[in-house]
Amino acid sequence: MQREEQPVMTTGLERIAKPPSQTWRTFLTNHLEQMASIDFFAVPTATFRVLFVFVVLSHARRRVLHFQVTEHPSQDWTMQQIREAFPWDQGCQYLLRDRDAIYGDDWVEMTKGLGIEEVITAPRSPWQNPFLERLIGSVRRECLDHMIVWNERSLRRTLRSYFAYYQDSRTHLALAKDAPESRAVEKPERGRIVVIPQVGGLHHRYQRHAA
Repeated sequence: MQREEQPVMTTGLERIAKPPSQTWRTFLTNHLEQMASIDFFAVPTATFRVLFVFVVLSHARRRVLHFQVTEHPSQDWTMQQIREAFPWDQGCQYLLRDRDAIYGDDWVEMTKGLGIEEVITAPRSPWQNPFLERLIGSVRRECLDHMIVWNERSLRRTLRSYFAYYQDSRTHLALAKDAPESRAVEKPERGRIVVIPQVGGLHHRYQRHAA
């Protein structure tokens, strides 16, 4: 007589011991060097128009790879910004974005053609795009909240000035108090410290100059 096989029972402890999937923060950390993120943010003008700023941020050194301003964003316009951000097929491996309807079928085909894998955040979850959300907050607190924006041209000029300061002079705790474009530590013998106004005097760069 054939013996009936007994079902294998698993204990609760064995189920708990199964390794969990990585968290969202772990995923972002593990792919820091290969990832960039994109997003729009709105800026009202003094004449009650609303302008939209599109930003592309590299996670590795928090570099702003590209930005542009428009009053009427479209899928074609946004696709052109990605082409300008990643010329000569020098795209990132992963591109983090939200579920905005502006990213349609043509957008998806374009990113696939560039060899970019899209990572899409959950609905109404801006916290899943933390590096770019933090940048947008810094732009508002450190620049736009202190400026009057008249039109696209003035906003573009203001952001160009701020991002130059952000890239070359502004220190980041996540970068061990370095700037995205790394700054060498200047020794005292190099000279006295001078103050260089930036962003129209709203911020300053401190560096040593020989007497």
